[in-house]
Amino acid sequence: MNKTIIGLSALLLGTMSGTAPLFAQSGHGHGMMGHNMATMPGLRGENATAEESAEMAIMFRHFDTITREVENLPNGIRTVTRSSNRHVMDALVSHAVGMIDRVGAKDDPKVRIQSPTLDIFFRHGEDIVSEVEMTDDGLVVVQTTDNPDLIKALQVHAAEVTDMADRGMHAVHEMMMKQGRGH
Repeated sequence: MNKTIIGLSALLLGTMSGTAPLFAQSGHGHGMMGHNMATMPGLRGENATAEESAEMAIMFRHFDTITREVENLPNGIRTVTRSSNRHVMDALVSHAVGMIDRVGAKDDPKVRIQSPTLDIFFRHGEDIVSEVEMTDDGLVVVQTTDNPDLIKALQVHAAEVTDMADRGMHAVHEMMMKQGRGH
């Protein structure tokens, strides 16, 4: 059974102050497809909302303001994510909470650049227990499970997200090329 501990709606309402203005200033357009850092078409998905794509664009454009700490647990992960930019932090919290909710509902956004490690989450989301908390240190997420395949996927995905926080879209392009998916 999927169990998310914290009022996710309350967390979102308490942090979503100003994400849209930062996105509007970013020059994000919708007309071009292909490799384009201005429009970031790879952030769109078959089942992703415009707001979700906008949040990811904010995080990728300002990845240099994001820091992460990951602790691999015997049964999952504990991450602490923060940004020095309030708007990026708002997008980060909204994205994390939204994706945790999607996993629990098995509602895959099918974003073009999405890591294959997420596939198992959307198949077995009910087996992940998620605890989410905003602290003075940042957004703390603890995700645990009894499923060994999910444990491995949680740890791999946490490392992938950290790589994206460290290197931005370059990390995604490199991962996709290694997987033979192109971009």
